[in-house]
Amino acid sequence: MIAKKQLLVSAIKNGTVIDRIPAGELFHVIEILGLAKGNYQMTFGANLKSKVLGSKSLIKITDKFFEEDDVNLIALVAPDAVLNIIKEYQVVEKRKVIIPSEIRGLVRCPNPKCITNHEPVRTRFNTVVMLDGLVLKCHYCEKETNQKNLQIISSN
Repeated sequence: MIAKKQLLVSAIKNGTVIDRIPAGELFHVIEILGLAKGNYQMTFGANLKSKVLGSKSLIKITDKFFEEDDVNLIALVAPDAVLNIIKEYQVVEKRKVIIPSEIRGLVRCPNPKCITNHEPVRTRFNTVVMLDGLVLKCHYCEKETNQKNLQIISSN
């Protein structure tokens, strides 16, 4: 007998599915994207089986399509994530997030003496992918911060 494949999370007509979120980062992604504050219809699944990650999370957001800054934020906390753009219940685009070489205005510098924390200067970081994760280096003061200690600047 052939087992039927069943969706664990219902399909959406139009919107975005953020797939391959590390299991422990689901609520972090929801927070940094401001999804809980918005008026979005959203479904999420946590600790789902994944051939790639072992265990993953995903978020389905109806009628929401992300700008480049949002995609960069996703890449900072879920570097293996894939965005599926859905139109009329069909995946019209699959887009793997890419960690940009430079991040501007999205993350706060952890150095209290950095100019970006005292003057109206937009933050700017160079990204470096290390064996133990992502490291951001401030362009102005050269202070480094790792992926687990990022302070996202809220735009919502």
